[in-house]
Amino acid sequence: MAEVESVRRCLRVFSLEARELSITESLPYLNGPQNPLQFYREWICPNRPCIIRNAFNHWPALEKWTFSYLRQVVGSREVSVAVTPNGYADAVYGDRFVMPEERQMTFSSFLDIVEKKVTRPGVFYVQKQCSNLTEEFSQLIDDVEPDIPWMTEALGKKPDAVNFWLGESAAVTSMHKDHYENLYCVISGEKHFLLHPPSDRPFIPYELYTPATYSVSEDGSFQVVDDQAAEQVPWIPLDPLKPDLQRYPSYAQLKPLRCTLKAGEMLYLPSLWFHHVQQSHGCIAVNYWYDMDFDIKYSYFQLLESLSKAVGHL
Repeated sequence: MAEVESVRRCLRVFSLEARELSITESLPYLNGPQNPLQFYREWICPNRPCIIRNAFNHWPALEKWTFSYLRQVVGSREVSVAVTPNGYADAVYGDRFVMPEERQMTFSSFLDIVEKKVTRPGVFYVQKQCSNLTEEFSQLIDDVEPDIPWMTEALGKKPDAVNFWLGESAAVTSMHKDHYENLYCVISGEKHFLLHPPSDRPFIPYELYTPATYSVSEDGSFQVVDDQAAEQVPWIPLDPLKPDLQRYPSYAQLKPLRCTLKAGEMLYLPSLWFHHVQQSHGCIAVNYWYDMDFDIKYSYFQLLESLSKAVGHL
């Protein structure tokens, strides 16, 4: 037991030192993209987020992507829409990790729901993260870019995925992390991010859950259907907007970074940063996922992950 307490003390000190050395109180803003080498040195290598203005002023999407334009260009396309009863897709619900119903519908039908021309049970969100911009919305790619040239040069690789996001204000992305260098671009509306650096991992709880999927019956009610054949999923049960501090008291020691990303702004979200996302109604965004380098920093995080699991919640 003494050894466990010693490790816990070390993890607390580690998290505090990491914040003092490299984490600012708020996200810094850049007035434009830097050259690739400078961006790599100042942001990617130290794993620091920032918001970049004037990074995609030249995109036609900023002027063209009205709902009427989107209807005209892709309205007849069948697209995949995430549907949930509460806006939380890929999130803990009770004692399950529940994924949304993936419903196929024309994009015009989806916009009818967002614009409240028709009413349907549930919360609707185009959020399929499989490079859906290039797969389902390929007619729109010329309004943005297939990659971010200076990021592609900095990393020496093309993005693994380019994703299109549009949904209702009730749609929420639960807190999680990704193994990607993420450039998140808001075309219209606003996105609200809550962030934690990887060094906060000892204070962020994970638990194992049976995976399940929402299913909608003919009367419009939602049911949770278990996937009995799948392995349990590790996920964060804590909602950072209203954390259960009786169950997870150590989270009170953390101070999340918050930012609002407005139209025309780009967020560089480094790999392995925890993030929780909300949005304004009908917000449109595009993000670029570049695979992270699985280097010594990744090994350090895996060690931190293993130690955090070994000692339990701090």
